[in-house]
Amino acid sequence: MRFSDYMHEWLYGAEGYYASYHPIGKKGDFYTAVSTSKFFGGTIAKHIIKRLDDGFLRPDSLICEIGAHHGYLLADIIEFIHTLRPQLLQTLRFGINERFEHLRSAQRSYFEESFGNAVHLEHYNELSEIREESIFFIANEIFDAFSCELFYKGNIAHVENHEILFEENDPKITQLAEKYKQDRGEIAIGYESFAMAMKNTAKKFEFMSFDYGELSARSDFSIRVYQEHQTFPLFDDVLNRTDAFGKTDITYDVNFTHVKDAFLEAGIECIQYSTQLVALIEMGILDLLAMLKEHAGDDIYAQELEKVKILITPSLMGERFKMIRFVKE
Repeated sequence: MRFSDYMHEWLYGAEGYYASYHPIGKKGDFYTAVSTSKFFGGTIAKHIIKRLDDGFLRPDSLICEIGAHHGYLLADIIEFIHTLRPQLLQTLRFGINERFEHLRSAQRSYFEESFGNAVHLEHYNELSEIREESIFFIANEIFDAFSCELFYKGNIAHVENHEILFEENDPKITQLAEKYKQDRGEIAIGYESFAMAMKNTAKKFEFMSFDYGELSARSDFSIRVYQEHQTFPLFDDVLNRTDAFGKTDITYDVNFTHVKDAFLEAGIECIQYSTQLVALIEMGILDLLAMLKEHAGDDIYAQELEKVKILITPSLMGERFKMIRFVKE
């Protein structure tokens, strides 16, 4: 089995990691920006309001999260929109692109607990179902969850009897490897079709995504699994572990140039690429903290400040994670 198919089954198959609910955060396998601080979503809400004010987004735009897991990020965005500009909840619509029904059910339950009847949550199986005038798409850590091929000196990997073998040449993958100056490493599958599907969703949209990686491919393999906040390189005999396949998250560093090229081929402009630190500060996370300090007690402010520091400190999430932003207009 080609490794890309193996990874797809690992994550999305009937017994895959995302086929059942896994908590994120202290009780889960890993932390994300969303599980770290509500001010991550709050800062995105502030940006959405700015895009409404400058006329790019319409007051009746769809705000759509892709790969929302429990729905915490979209809920945080809605909560801060209510705080900053409550009247927008009367016109904006909110949706999640989610294929797994068990996650849809968890998202619906969470939104009912959080907002009652005040917010109607829309669901979409595929981007192809969406046809709007104006959309703001948001995603957190999705590009690292696309299946990939493992490439090594001209050959791609197959998995046989829990062993990774590099024995077959694929001209298309070799061409991508040459393009991104790789003699080994991960080459993502599906960025191009994803970009084309998004292109057709609306006359005008903005897509913002956060993930870890760099603007160029790594010079070696980064693929690894996360389990209870421990990291295990895939080549450390992980495939022989009975508690790995479908029970752990498998991921790799994103080559953001590949992402940019895929959207450019679809005719979608990349208007920003930056570290998470720069992105969150430019979008006003410190302004939100200042508002909190003015209206909340010192203890609450101090707690939230420590959480935000994790998001923006260079040695923590601030420089390891990147934000990339695309626009179709």
